[in-house]
Amino acid sequence: MAPPQGQMRPGRQLAVLAGIFVVLYLLVFFSGGASGSFKDRLEPRLGLDLIGGTRLTLEAKNTVNGQAPTAENLEEARQIIENRVNAFGVAEAEVVTEGNRNIVISLPGENRDLTDVGSPAELRFRKVLKAADGSGAVPAPAPTPSASASPAPSGSASPSATASPSASASAKATASPSGGQGGMAPAPSASASATPSPSASASASASPSASASEAPVPASIEEQRKAVEQKVGAAAWTAASGLQAPADLSDPATAEKLKPFSTLSPQEVAVLPATMQFNVPTISCAQLDDRPPASISDPNQQVVACEGGAAKYLLDKAKVLGTDVDDASAVLDTTNSWVVSLNFTGDGQKKWTDLTRESFNNDGNACEAAALGPDGKCRVAVVLDNEIISSPEIQGVLTGDSQITGSFTQKDASTLASQLRYGALPATFEAQEQQNVSATLGASHLRAGLLAAGIGMLLVIIYAFFYYRLLGSVIFLSLLLSALLVFGALVVLGRTIGFTLTLAGIAGFIVSLGVAADSFVIYFERLKDEIREGRSPRSAVPRAWARARRTIISANAISILAAVVLYIVSVGTVKGFAFALGLATVLDLVVVFLFRHPIMTMFARTRAFLSPRVSGLGRILHSAETEQATTRPSRVKEA
Repeated sequence: MAPPQGQMRPGRQLAVLAGIFVVLYLLVFFSGGASGSFKDRLEPRLGLDLIGGTRLTLEAKNTVNGQAPTAENLEEARQIIENRVNAFGVAEAEVVTEGNRNIVISLPGENRDLTDVGSPAELRFRKVLKAADGSGAVPAPAPTPSASASPAPSGSASPSATASPSASASAKATASPSGGQGGMAPAPSASASATPSPSASASASASPSASASEAPVPASIEEQRKAVEQKVGAAAWTAASGLQAPADLSDPATAEKLKPFSTLSPQEVAVLPATMQFNVPTISCAQLDDRPPASISDPNQQVVACEGGAAKYLLDKAKVLGTDVDDASAVLDTTNSWVVSLNFTGDGQKKWTDLTRESFNNDGNACEAAALGPDGKCRVAVVLDNEIISSPEIQGVLTGDSQITGSFTQKDASTLASQLRYGALPATFEAQEQQNVSATLGASHLRAGLLAAGIGMLLVIIYAFFYYRLLGSVIFLSLLLSALLVFGALVVLGRTIGFTLTLAGIAGFIVSLGVAADSFVIYFERLKDEIREGRSPRSAVPRAWARARRTIISANAISILAAVVLYIVSVGTVKGFAFALGLATVLDLVVVFLFRHPIMTMFARTRAFLSPRVSGLGRILHSAETEQATTRPSRVKEA
């Protein structure tokens, strides 16, 4: 039962609603994140599908120690990736986790290749023990024995002198000291490292240390190796397992035996022992470079990696890690070339000095002749993830900070520096999808979305005025106030919690129009029922509200609950749809309680509302008046 009309004070509810608007738009125009002109302050944060930009989805495969990623791993990775993206100097980049495996990077307003930000960026400094040809090509047999005598001093000096300047491996990145503590010369050319097999076999004494350093193989890796053994065949596997140095493929029988290894995928190559990866010439650098992330991340194991896509190196255990780097920055050197300057931690500096001393002296002759630099000194490979980005010769004991130098562009140097500065990711990621949306297409999407929302609202209003007449103005004003509340909330939420409006969000707001229209229909049809029962419009309004209120709340609560569940279980743009639908439904409830019911109470006191022709209650009021007119005389007669 509704309270008597005299107890209803609609002005109070309308004053509360006005207060909400004042506070909301004060936040819009004068909150901490507001800046620029008034027009700029009224702009909500738009997603890249509305203004253009780049979206990249990264899927976590496993952590660097082989375990499944945890929530803590994912959040740590998200923070590191966010730091890397922010290092680009872009504004309003968004990095969020989705589900228990995905990280989504959104960069509104800018098209950029973001795949590098998901690389593990595990930095390792490893001594180069051996070098071999990594092209995987089978050489043609030598026609005469005189060619085998030619790798004498004059023969070997000539190719290294001519190939060194043009080798892509040395041009890609070399290293030098920053404080003049000795020199680190450019890496030798790929062709120089591909020395004749006699020199490789002469260093076969190093191979026992390589095999002895291998840790027990996990059961999962052992199973994968057995699958690879079955694929290549027993003969090929036995031949590869017995190699103590890179095989000589000029022997047709050996080349034929080892040929099946060239058909292995990078994933299959990754599970092979390091000595087999190095000694089998048919395993090429193309296969090694495409191994899954973190394939050679274990610092306590000798590994195989390539430089420049042609030189294959057997590398020692990692004596200096990325965690030993305190800071990294992209700077211009004295020749106006971009370099990455490395500052080591206290303990890291000691490790780096020890490594350069060990390499300069070639302790224990660990580095074979083919792996030495032009001055006969060991080289240290700077390994980032699965690839060697530099392998400079150590020309002195370095006791200060160092630089990674080479043919870097500013972008390449900055990307590498940010990867090293913020550390390696705790999980390995694979890029699933990168979407680039142009600004023109984004503007077209925005116009289409706003047009759809406008058409939807217009159709609701036209129907409301046609069917409810004066009551249609209540619907129009309610939708207008809801739209203003939603718009203000979008601006404020975009600044405070980073909510971004996307096409899916606009779709959520359009769907909410239907929810709002339902609440109107419930209330007005209940009002008609009260008038049919013989009540006057003034008394029917509070009674209709009391009976319709519970239904309206229940219907909106179901919509809000559905939006919450959808937001929790969904990912990507569906999350934006659910958030927009829930937000609009909540604000519609605010308008229902603080505007619609009070304004209806005020209308019920007006003369126009009592007019069947104007109010929209035409037939109902006319039938009620007719019924009253026919029943009144009979009552008088009976009296």
